[in-house]
Amino acid sequence: MSLVQNQTGLLWQSFMQQRTQFAAVSNVLYSLQLYPENYFTAFDPANEFTKWALAEVSDANSLPEGFEYFHLSGGLYTVFDHKGCDTEIFQQIFTQWLPQSAFVLDDRPHFEVLGEKYKNHSTDSEEEIWIPVKGK
Repeated sequence: MSLVQNQTGLLWQSFMQQRTQFAAVSNVLYSLQLYPENYFTAFDPANEFTKWALAEVSDANSLPEGFEYFHLSGGLYTVFDHKGCDTEIFQQIFTQWLPQSAFVLDDRPHFEVLGEKYKNHSTDSEEEIWIPVKGK
């Protein structure tokens, strides 16, 4: 998808309808994005990226047909605790925090942890935003 052709709502609707088909480790969900190399240096909201709706499982081999396993490898991340439904937090991270930090973006998955306090489109929602970084 792209930011212009955002299909996040459809992705999560489909995922949530089918999530009872597998045993998740917890109720925590993950919204994960895989951006192509140079996505942010040549930013265009029409550029496509891959988005995943995820839940942690203990056995990847037990996933039902139609589901794929995603292994998130380790690495350095900066984590932002975000409250509310304001999506401008991402613009602040990439245009203010990151240029002033000792880090640059790393070419690894970006994701949000949607825990017990996450409430979609609610002003009292809470989530963690994980941005992959490496030293300058």
